[in-house]
Amino acid sequence: MFDLEEYQRWVKEAKNTLESAKSDVENKFFNWACFKCQQSAEFSIKGFLYGKGLTPFGHSLTKLIKMVENLGIDISSIVGFCKKLDHFYIPARYPNSYPSGAPFEYYDAQIAIEAVEYAQSVLNFVESLKNEQISKDNEERAE
Repeated sequence: MFDLEEYQRWVKEAKNTLESAKSDVENKFFNWACFKCQQSAEFSIKGFLYGKGLTPFGHSLTKLIKMVENLGIDISSIVGFCKKLDHFYIPARYPNSYPSGAPFEYYDAQIAIEAVEYAQSVLNFVESLKNEQISKDNEERAE
């Protein structure tokens, strides 16, 4: 059975973090928006995996979404977004990720808006997986 309560704890945080990222875009904190988009996607995927009774570890969206794939789920529509969002985990925050300057100098509105779209896509994907899982659980109960 899918652990809906645990899933919802993680996805609630994912949604809140994504809203915070949108606020950062509006306020021109583009690097922080990008980092928060990575975090939102991480929380979304981890929520689904915890819901399935797994114990995800780490912060790489690419690795986490592969755990979803290992459940027999097609991730082809989302894996590219995960790979792009992975690039925001460290460089968006640490000056030594770049040869000079501060991280915020390497981000702009276009990059941040795309990050929001990627994170929203990951969240939508995970929500659809949850809905499929709940339907499957309900069918099994009815049998």
